[in-house]
Amino acid sequence: MTTTPATTRSIFRAEGFSCPSCVAKIEKRVGKLKGVTDVSVKFASARVTVDHDPSLTSTEEIVEAIGKAGYTATLSVF
Repeated sequence: MTTTPATTRSIFRAEGFSCPSCVAKIEKRVGKLKGVTDVSVKFASARVTVDHDPSLTSTEEIVEAIGKAGYTATLSVF
């Protein structure tokens, strides 16, 4: 019997978007993190949704990865 790892959906608000190509930069950087299964960036709302295994990648690591891509992000409460 195999079990699937627990996946959490975390939502972040990002700042510093200037063009739609920013979306690809964030998706590529965050998508490389261990345990991340899906990344969705909404340019218009600056919302970043990440499905990840919290035992492999923390929300702090995701914020850091978004920062390395050149943007400021915070975990959203909604």
